[in-house]
Amino acid sequence: MKILYKNCPAALVAFVVFATCLCSGLYVRAASQYYYQIKIYHFKTAAQEARLDAYFQNAYIPALHKAGVKNVGVFKVLKQDSLDKKIYVYVPYKTWDALENTDQILLKDQQYLEAGKDYLEAPSNNSSYTRMETIVLRAFPGAPEPGMPNLTAKKADRIYELRSYESATEKYNASKVKMFNTGDEIGIFKSYDFNAIFYAEVIAGSHMPNLMYMTTFNGLQDNKDKWKLFFADEKFKALGKMAEYQKNVSKAESLFLYPADYSDY
Repeated sequence: MKILYKNCPAALVAFVVFATCLCSGLYVRAASQYYYQIKIYHFKTAAQEARLDAYFQNAYIPALHKAGVKNVGVFKVLKQDSLDKKIYVYVPYKTWDALENTDQILLKDQQYLEAGKDYLEAPSNNSSYTRMETIVLRAFPGAPEPGMPNLTAKKADRIYELRSYESATEKYNASKVKMFNTGDEIGIFKSYDFNAIFYAEVIAGSHMPNLMYMTTFNGLQDNKDKWKLFFADEKFKALGKMAEYQKNVSKAESLFLYPADYSDY
């Protein structure tokens, strides 16, 4: 097919080129954003923790890998509440369909059902946990897929910091999300090697509207040193003074975690 561009307006030429590429399969879509699921398991006893560990290690993570889901993180709280202990499980999905359908795929996997039987068929008077929360997130455009940390410390010494920034309204939340992406707060984190696992907006959870992100460190001192550099950064100071980003966080929470020895992270 021959297309004549002579004397055509620039906008029309651009449209014709776009349409031609689209029809011929030459148009390449931008990388899609991942969806993340964070499951928070609340438990009280050592027996429950042991059962959860066995389930994650021997059944859940292997089944997710088999279903095509990689890099699953299992994290424990550095300073546990003795009355309400928690384990955080982070699962990255490439698509919404994968997030929606993977659990159903697992329930048809006989190897998974057998390996996880002690957990899956626990009686109500001897439950595997007291309750479970689920948070669903969509990766930021500025960080559309999960990262893998480049750390030198042994796995047992690493610190994973999970942060949540809540906003008073949806408009303020959109402002904070924009601050990370258009304002390139993500870039400032990268410049100091915060080794982020993800930056994402919560689309379903109990503390909305909010965003969450997870960064990783060689230890608590490494965390302290990098935050000191971050807060002293001139780009960050300038970003924080911009009118469009004022009062966009109403509550900030930070949680220090460490990886289970069988975690992919």
